[in-house]
Amino acid sequence: MNYACDAFAITLSRHFRALALLIGMMSCPAYAIAAFEFFSITDNATIMYDAPSLKADKLYVASRNLPVEAVVKVEGWVKVRDSGGSLAWVEEKALSQKRYVIVTAPQAEAYQGANTSSAPIFQAQQNVVLEQLEPAVNGWVKVRHRDGQIGYVRTQQVWGS
Repeated sequence: MNYACDAFAITLSRHFRALALLIGMMSCPAYAIAAFEFFSITDNATIMYDAPSLKADKLYVASRNLPVEAVVKVEGWVKVRDSGGSLAWVEEKALSQKRYVIVTAPQAEAYQGANTSSAPIFQAQQNVVLEQLEPAVNGWVKVRHRDGQIGYVRTQQVWGS
């Protein structure tokens, strides 16, 4: 008996089931996978729900520019994940393509360049939202503080890039 081959066959079988499920969900018009895209909340006081309906229970109110990760899209609604891992439903019209990140470290240092040997520009405390100006590259992301300061922060100190 070859256990390595059996384990490979079981793993392969799981991958095929996952692929079949993915294809099935993508072909269903009511549900679509959002491919884990990041968005931001467009308005202040956006209500987050526990189901894709205005009649569903209200979970919390999200602030403007809060970055969220789309998990599933369903006919005008998007199930999103926030930086803490919480899942909620939000109306699709409440989402913007404009990218923001949120500081997850106790404090993030922003530098003039994408390296720690460049001059520090500003510090941002945990839960501060920063506008993402460019896609993340080599572990750094270019951001703008709401006060207008621009710098590079390490991607491991923020969420949403």
